[in-house]
Amino acid sequence: MDWKSRRISALLESALIEDKAANDITTALTIDPALRATGIIVAKQSCVVAGIGCISAFLGLYGKLSGRPASRFEVVSHPEIFDGVRVKKGQAIAVIRANAACILSTERVILNLMQRMSGISTLTNEYVQAVASVKSKTKILDTRKTIPGLRALDKYAVSCGGGTNHRLDLQDGILIKNNHISLGGGLPTVLARALAGRRPGQIVQVEVRTPAELDQAIAGGAESILLDNMTPHEVKKALKLIRRSLPKATVEASGNMSLKTVRDYAKTGVDFISVGALTHSATAVDLSMKITADLL
Repeated sequence: MDWKSRRISALLESALIEDKAANDITTALTIDPALRATGIIVAKQSCVVAGIGCISAFLGLYGKLSGRPASRFEVVSHPEIFDGVRVKKGQAIAVIRANAACILSTERVILNLMQRMSGISTLTNEYVQAVASVKSKTKILDTRKTIPGLRALDKYAVSCGGGTNHRLDLQDGILIKNNHISLGGGLPTVLARALAGRRPGQIVQVEVRTPAELDQAIAGGAESILLDNMTPHEVKKALKLIRRSLPKATVEASGNMSLKTVRDYAKTGVDFISVGALTHSATAVDLSMKITADLL
């Protein structure tokens, strides 16, 4: 198991522990421990699905925590339904067959996680489609504006919606922002330090907010430039300067992006548009689980 898989497994286990799923008193007092059941997860609205793989992981972890393994459990879905696919309202996403207590005790955490992840993937897909509608090759990026502890799943959900992941963490890339510039002695100084001290293969990106900062970034040889809180007109003008002086540099637009404005920014020809709303403002989609006892 790699580090990312271990991180996700620990996250899912933490969710079950938080909900005391292994000590579900209501289920323990009301349900025959030998009863088996079937749970069907249904989309109550059109959405792009994400998180199907977490279902089996939750069921297995429940067995570990409770000491009552969900023997013979299985999670099945139609071959055409998988993470990243759009489903219609009323469509079944997955079918769970397991011990009834296991399904009941994990139902809420399964739905909570899938609703959030599917909300992110659905919103991301709306941005991706908006950019595609103007025949732009601009890619939609996420940010680090994620719920602490959920970043790996949030970013996975973005990829399910057709978006592209930006930095996973602060070690994952060099991005010089305004506070680095103000605290480090100015843009030319911090850019030179970053270029000199970076590891082989690392790209140095710098955030610029004004024409003066843009000139400094170009003069300093920035390999990627983030145009922050500029209008589409300003972005287009800046892009011409960058393409002329640094033809290999990538250009990203950022700052209060919305579905109403993203098309105008995509039309400028930037390589990337980063959207914090993908993970900090996505609305959870509406999913439900219908559980029925299996006939003997």
